[in-house]
Amino acid sequence: MAEDLIHDRNAGIERLLEIMRRLRDPGTGCPWDIEQTFDTIAPYTIEEAYEVADAIARRDWPELEGELGDLLLQTIYHTAMGEEAGHFSFHSVVTAISDKMVARHPHVFGDASRDKSADQQTADWEAIKAEERAGKAQQGTLDGVAIGLPALLRALKLQKRAARVGFDWPSTTEVLDKIQEEAAELVEARDTLSPSEIAEEFGDLLFVMANLGRHLGLDPEAALRAANAKFTRRFEAVEARLAADGKAPSDSDLAEMDALWNDVKSAEKRVR
Repeated sequence: MAEDLIHDRNAGIERLLEIMRRLRDPGTGCPWDIEQTFDTIAPYTIEEAYEVADAIARRDWPELEGELGDLLLQTIYHTAMGEEAGHFSFHSVVTAISDKMVARHPHVFGDASRDKSADQQTADWEAIKAEERAGKAQQGTLDGVAIGLPALLRALKLQKRAARVGFDWPSTTEVLDKIQEEAAELVEARDTLSPSEIAEEFGDLLFVMANLGRHLGLDPEAALRAANAKFTRRFEAVEARLAADGKAPSDSDLAEMDALWNDVKSAEKRVR
């Protein structure tokens, strides 16, 4: 029966669960899969989430289908290990998230009014989450902001939490002033302080830059991804122009590459 399930392409999630059980079977499974733990699989989970985001950014829908499958596999992996250890199962995880979504959407699944703006519904969502944290004895304003989040995203979430209780600058003017202050401190640190102190000042500047993004209504993580994509696109164009002259970047110098960079940048602006 189990063998039939593994080869049944119409069996859906139960097929994938059975495949994972077979992979993790101590007697007949895959040696690599058997020795994996929550800690060893966690980095793959993060990587797969980013690959999903990358496929979306590139609007590559066939690729997204595959990446979503890879991400789903990570959930299957963690729940299989949870079941083996007696912590939880795939089905208990599904029950928990289903219960949470119903509880957090009383305007859809309950008697609450749907006649609210998106901002009002967001505020309601946050209020419900605050009640859930209180039920978990998470009383601090910053409790529950995951440590493992990407640093820019965690900075944004920490700042949003602090802003809810009034710990926030009133406008971008104060944030920009703070950026100038932190930049000056970084320059001073570079010339007079230790590497660890320089790193601390650099981190302070990044934290305030994330805060500026929040005040401007921007997602710092998305903005930096876009900047990375722009840099990649322009540098590849510089390489292509060098290649047209039979050269590689290592055959060039900064002055030449900078001039080509400016040409590429100007060409992009003309196209807009």
